Amino acid sequence: MALSTRLVSSLRPTLAALRWAVPGHCRGLSTPQGLEPSFDLRGIFPPLATPFSPTQEVDYAQLEGNLSRYAKIPFRGLVVLGSNGEYPYLAPHERLEVVSCVRRALPRDRLLLAGSGCESTQATIELTVSMAEAGADVALVVTPCYYRGAMTSAALIHHYTEVGDASPIPVVLYSVPANTGLDLPMEAVVTLAQHSNIIGIKDSGGDITRMGLMVHKTRQEDFQVLAGSAGFLLASYAVGASGGVCALANILGAPLCQLDHLCREGQWQEARDLQHRLIEPNTAVTRRFGIPGLKKAMEWFGYYGGPCRAPLAPLSPAQVEELRSTFSTNGWL
Repeated sequence: MALSTRLVSSLRPTLAALRWAVPGHCRGLSTPQGLEPSFDLRGIFPPLATPFSPTQEVDYAQLEGNLSRYAKIPFRGLVVLGSNGEYPYLAPHERLEVVSCVRRALPRDRLLLAGSGCESTQATIELTVSMAEAGADVALVVTPCYYRGAMTSAALIHHYTEVGDASPIPVVLYSVPANTGLDLPMEAVVTLAQHSNIIGIKDSGGDITRMGLMVHKTRQEDFQVLAGSAGFLLASYAVGASGGVCALANILGAPLCQLDHLCREGQWQEARDLQHRLIEPNTAVTRRFGIPGLKKAMEWFGYYGGPCRAPLAPLSPAQVEELRSTFSTNGWL
């Protein structure tokens, strides 16, 4: 089994280049001159919210309804089972069924990234293989953090190397210190970027200096940096990020794709004006009100948001009013 998965891993970048190359696609800002990535991550990826029924069961019909609307927006792909998908609250069989449901509805020219990070290396490998079997194109692997004091660079390099070796699909690292309390160290990122099956990182920390340094230090590798939030998307592009995995894209997907387009076309004034209008709404559905705020705002734009799973609680009426005001004062409602 180990030999076969390593063989698949060694062939995967070549297969990915044949399957996912986008003819005529504009050169990404993080792509060094003369070097094209074998697996194209350039563009916007919404990290999908998982819809629940009033009884807090996964509502696959509502998920399909949201997906039909997202199909009309020029996303590069979708992310499932990230932090905005309430991943820790889903049972193992639910995680796989969500991936299968999204894969069935997603056009083949769009990528499906699936969260498969667990606390142990063994569990992460097992879930990553299962995600691939369910239809995921790329595994998004968050840093293990329960024993964060022991998560040294050496430990994390070993963890991700083992996952990369065993995974039948490419791996994207995921650093989200607001949730894990752990930043994936720069030296670990630089080392892991040299692995043939580790193709990028989603960095949600918001440190633009760090992101620019990542791009610089991995410029000779087949490795891409993705911004983890819409609030610093333009700044991330300015220092060479390839794309963004942005919670706000669940709500304002078309404007975020427009921001992506403006940056690639070098229309920086228009991009800056648009970015300014996205900062406060983004903060509201991430740091300020989190997933309950994200799901409430989705409903105002014609998507199904629905309840969160307990212990996440719904917003109070005062919070709902504050959230609505944030969108309206920036011209979105």
